[in-house]
Amino acid sequence: MQPWIIKLDADQNVFYLYADSTRLTPEVDPFARQQMITQGTFLEYVRVAGLKFGYKTDIELFPAGEYDEHNLIDSMNNRPVAKITIAKTEPQDNALYDFIFTPDTNRAAYRKTEPTVKQIADLQAANTFKNISLQFYQDKNNLDKLSAYAMAGAKIESGVHRISAESANVFRANEYQKNKYRYGFSVEGQGTTGIMKPVLQGLVTLMPSLNGEKSSAALFVRSTQAEVDNTPVYAMIVTADNSRILQVESGMLYSRLVLTAHAQGFVQQPLSQVLEEYPEMAEQYNQVHADYAPGNGTIQMFYRMGQPTKPFPLSMRRDVTDLIK
Repeated sequence: MQPWIIKLDADQNVFYLYADSTRLTPEVDPFARQQMITQGTFLEYVRVAGLKFGYKTDIELFPAGEYDEHNLIDSMNNRPVAKITIAKTEPQDNALYDFIFTPDTNRAAYRKTEPTVKQIADLQAANTFKNISLQFYQDKNNLDKLSAYAMAGAKIESGVHRISAESANVFRANEYQKNKYRYGFSVEGQGTTGIMKPVLQGLVTLMPSLNGEKSSAALFVRSTQAEVDNTPVYAMIVTADNSRILQVESGMLYSRLVLTAHAQGFVQQPLSQVLEEYPEMAEQYNQVHADYAPGNGTIQMFYRMGQPTKPFPLSMRRDVTDLIK
């Protein structure tokens, strides 16, 4: 959804990031937790790009105070997620910068190659946040258990009509729609490339029923099964509580991990369904938290990681000028 609004300040060294309340997805994200994680992913890319071009970024989260949860939309519209202050410095040869321009999600099968002890240590070192832990799981018992959670989440989500309808509203069947909206889902989302891309776009445009709720649900479950069957390692970002600040910082950490993994030759894919907070998912949500985040922790991100068997296409991106208000 790319739910970001940038507001410039009279001070040319300052700008503010706001969450775009018009781009909420209330069915899958009723408490806007994932919306906050997305804000963090944006902020981390700002930080990395700033270093590359010789700007130090000071990021202050919720400078006007955290949201009033009883008036969430109004708070989003009036309280910034972050105040970003930039200061000129010497450009740094940032090895992570180039990976900003590669797809941050790869849904293909992964090779069986596991990350080394040093690679895991380097990923752990990326976590400089207090009250956030990063866990990796490579043993068969946890791989089987977490694969089962991923499948349970996919099956539940694919069977909820209102969630399917929410996703269908942002599906872009062809290039015209992609160029018009520049966000959402498209046929490339499952890795369709080459000659099959325009063929499938044409078929779905002429016969929308091919992408109907039943067929989309079946495809989603099949794709998830193929993904978990070809995953050498799972990872989780777990926070001490579920505050808005920790949600945003989790997003910052996730982007940092995406870039670091790319530098190591690995890719990632979130498996967020089992972490979503709508009623039908409650049983699985509670169980995975009991198993992997005891003591009132919150699993903010659950994702798979591995070496890709094929590249994945870039997703749609809004024009930067559309974000500036």
